Amino acid sequence: MAQSSKRPRFESWGRYPILQADLKLLNWTGDFPLPNPPATRLLPVGAGRSYGDVCLLEDGMLLQTLGMDRLLAFDPATGVLRCEAGVTLAEILDFAVPRGFFLPVTPGTKYVTVGGAIANDIHGKNHHVAGTFGHHLLRFELVRSDGTHLLCSPIENQQWFSATIGGMGLTGLITWAEVRLRPIVSRSIDYQGDKFVGIDEFLALSQSAKAEYTVAWIDCISTGRNFARGIFMQGEHAKEPGKLKKSGQPWLTFPFDLPAVALNRFTMSAFNMAYYHKQIPKQKTAKVDYEPFFYPLDSVLHWNRMYGKNGLLQFQNVLPHEGGREGMVEILKAITRSGLASFLAVIKFFGDVPSVGMMSFPKPGIMLALDFPIRPEVSFDLLDRLAQITLECGGRMYSAKDARMTAEQYQTFYPQWREFERYIDPSFDSAFWQRVTGRRPLDE
Repeated sequence: MAQSSKRPRFESWGRYPILQADLKLLNWTGDFPLPNPPATRLLPVGAGRSYGDVCLLEDGMLLQTLGMDRLLAFDPATGVLRCEAGVTLAEILDFAVPRGFFLPVTPGTKYVTVGGAIANDIHGKNHHVAGTFGHHLLRFELVRSDGTHLLCSPIENQQWFSATIGGMGLTGLITWAEVRLRPIVSRSIDYQGDKFVGIDEFLALSQSAKAEYTVAWIDCISTGRNFARGIFMQGEHAKEPGKLKKSGQPWLTFPFDLPAVALNRFTMSAFNMAYYHKQIPKQKTAKVDYEPFFYPLDSVLHWNRMYGKNGLLQFQNVLPHEGGREGMVEILKAITRSGLASFLAVIKFFGDVPSVGMMSFPKPGIMLALDFPIRPEVSFDLLDRLAQITLECGGRMYSAKDARMTAEQYQTFYPQWREFERYIDPSFDSAFWQRVTGRRPLDE
């Protein structure tokens, strides 16, 4: 294993909060001799693509898994891939797509590790038919700080399997995992985009959609007759054989932090107007490559720098279908009243596929996700208000995207947290867990 470096600055993707920790880079050679008893608290991290503090630990030791990047086995007859936990989804795609396979579930970035995908039980545009990443896991190895190695699957150590999927890295260190990929015959996606105005039109499009992948971009700035306008996007993997090759490397990099004044209501309003009107007809169909369909922001490295050195806050929630319409309207109106703006706003239906993870985020309803630049005088108050609306509507917020939930809110969103706590490794901890429980597990 590589040597630890003392107190580096390790950021989550939102760049807030800023915490310091030791960093130990892991390179798997067959075993993980974790400190026992630990000299400090531990937390596994991958690429740091979580937005808040779920991948942070003040004055602890972060076990970074990016060196665990080996593909271990692949069965082309079944699509089952075994890989180490530090392998990214991008690396899986580079291997799998030329062989006619694709990820069963993918979020809006491919630069997350498999371990992170499991720990946050990621979801994608096909949740309503495919569920979460956890549904496609066959098994994984979990190493505890006492040296115990647990092979976890739906039939072996099933409770550990459930607790670790969506368990935010707190149950132990995932070393490798097996996931079942899905076959494809082309890189292309058969795409359809429908413009809408208002929540009711979005709901109608969502309820009538037949495609595997659905999501909508929504304008969170415009008011009046343009309130809640957007583009509903759906797609299917093309059935006609086409080229299967790995993607090229992104060549654009956001070079510096924008000044705080750059992202304001006027510049974002102009962006939203241009984005909405770039599709001229009300409905558009096309064949598109999977990269811009699934990963539109991955073409620009370090795009989070556009939010400035203060960073960004992401808000992601789900509201139940009953009352969800009214709740979303209230949330969108609260955003427009705040004077803040977001141009990375998506809304979609979650399906009713029960999650296999004990602490998984999705549940049936309407999901909203959006980013805000941090303006201390207004951003925190707005996020607190949106969380409270979510609570009042019987919804839930996503731990991987959160930096503001109170302990009371979290424990209401996830009443099973007490049961989950039984599976936390006694040496593991996170800034997020301290915040939403109000205590440190090691202090008990």
